[in-house]
Amino acid sequence: MEIERIDTYEDSRFSQKVLQQHGCFLVDGAPCEVEIISDFEAVIHGKFEDFSSLIDQFRFYTPHITRFYDENRRIIRDFPAAQLLTLKLEQIQPSQFYVDKDKIAAISNFIHKAEDIIIQVLPYQGRFISLDGHTRLYYALMQGWKHVRAVAESTDGWVYGFVEEAEKRSIHTPADLIPVSHAEYVEKWNGFCDAFFAAAKEEQSKS
Repeated sequence: MEIERIDTYEDSRFSQKVLQQHGCFLVDGAPCEVEIISDFEAVIHGKFEDFSSLIDQFRFYTPHITRFYDENRRIIRDFPAAQLLTLKLEQIQPSQFYVDKDKIAAISNFIHKAEDIIIQVLPYQGRFISLDGHTRLYYALMQGWKHVRAVAESTDGWVYGFVEEAEKRSIHTPADLIPVSHAEYVEKWNGFCDAFFAAAKEEQSKS
């Protein structure tokens, strides 16, 4: 089974609501939607037999979603409930440096209160590294919200290299993130990531 996640807010094959949730996929070329309907539930819209791989890939980005239904609201899979943390923004250490202004504008259409934001974090030196959701964190700051919700997760060691670089650039809280145009984001952030992982791969090949 080949699964491709759609990482855009515009695609006529999918509903706008689920595009905004980043819950749209192509499964062997066929459109499929995973629609979040509560803090922990989602409905899968699509016709295929094995949901397991799709659910696993979806939960990589949204581990707080633990119950999945088919279109007839029959439970497909049920996981243990995730523990949600409530964190002050200043408790959170970003693992990137920039936020995309276009993405900020897009999420303003569907994030209406602080409780709509749930990110993944990693405990770190008495604080928490944000593993995702930097645009949402910056938007929370813009709205004057003091807290967001989070799920504690583990990840590969690469994140510490990102945090080290963030700290060198004086990025210590979401307030320090730098808003840039979409073109600048692609150039600066994607360019940094490509160079970072290329250097890591080269170093690994030498060992």
